[in-house]
Amino acid sequence: MLSCCGTIKVLIVDDSAVVRQILSRQLTQDPAIEIVGTAPDPFIARDKIIALEPDVITLDIEMPRMDGITFLRKLMQYKPMPVIVFSSLTPQGSKTALEALAAGAVDVVSKPGSSYSVGQSSADLIDKIKMAAHAHVVMRKQEPDPPARYSMVETTNKIVAIGASTGGVQALTAVLTKFPKNAPGTVVVQHMPAAFTSAFAQRLNEICQVHVREAVDGDTVIPGQVLIAPGGLQMALQRSGANYYVSIKDGPLVCRQKPSVEVLFNSVAKYAGANAIGAILTGMGNDGAQGLLNMKKAGAKTMAQDEQSCIVFGMPKEAIALNAADRIVPLSKITANIIELCKSDTNRI
Repeated sequence: MLSCCGTIKVLIVDDSAVVRQILSRQLTQDPAIEIVGTAPDPFIARDKIIALEPDVITLDIEMPRMDGITFLRKLMQYKPMPVIVFSSLTPQGSKTALEALAAGAVDVVSKPGSSYSVGQSSADLIDKIKMAAHAHVVMRKQEPDPPARYSMVETTNKIVAIGASTGGVQALTAVLTKFPKNAPGTVVVQHMPAAFTSAFAQRLNEICQVHVREAVDGDTVIPGQVLIAPGGLQMALQRSGANYYVSIKDGPLVCRQKPSVEVLFNSVAKYAGANAIGAILTGMGNDGAQGLLNMKKAGAKTMAQDEQSCIVFGMPKEAIALNAADRIVPLSKITANIIELCKSDTNRI
């Protein structure tokens, strides 16, 4: 809950005194943000969370006494609240940051190589803090139940297109780990920096029945495979005869994003039409809303994640407002709905 004066109360958790000082100075330049405290490690942070009741926490991952991932997991188990991880985007750092997102962090912001350039990231961090203050964060079980698995009577040549942003790491994990081995060829845009998408795809591939990987230009879209759009590039569906493939190219931001869900959905509407199923999941902004409507107009079956199960009910809300979603579905039932539509609809083009 935001403070009575309407400001967002932020607690900065970082082992670097320089980073704590610079972040405090930079973030308080925005009148909507109030820094209520700082902490050099998770144990001090724990006490300050109880005493200060912050709305949002910024969290470093590498800290003394307890690493940030362990602290985040404990926090989400006992006192869930919006957390933004302030992390390096090195290859190893991206894998660790993905662990943080899977553990319940709302978002990750790149930490510059030098402590003295932290201010360069402050504008992005301010935007993320404002978004996180309204995020729906739920308590996590210490050992979550294994996901339900679905099966298909036969393979299908349908195309599934999924778009997600903030909260999408958790949402996509929940959806894709339930996909059967012969699930339809699937294309996914998840808003992520370039250093993250490859690591995210690798992580999903380790825990899913389907094969998941970061897409490269010219990849064919086939049953049993999920292609994740590379960070920093646009991915679009193309068609040659009866075969679908993806094009991966640089280009301008669309809906302030690259990769953009809008780009993917519009291409799916054009080339797959009624042979497609579209799903828009948790995320901030309106990326993909109009594209989902275009898919619906082209005959595709469409759905949006419901508000209660979203971390941020932005993108689905915009799609629902446009009447772009045939169904509004809780996260736990997204996969079942996709599989049902694949089985029940036998249209082919």
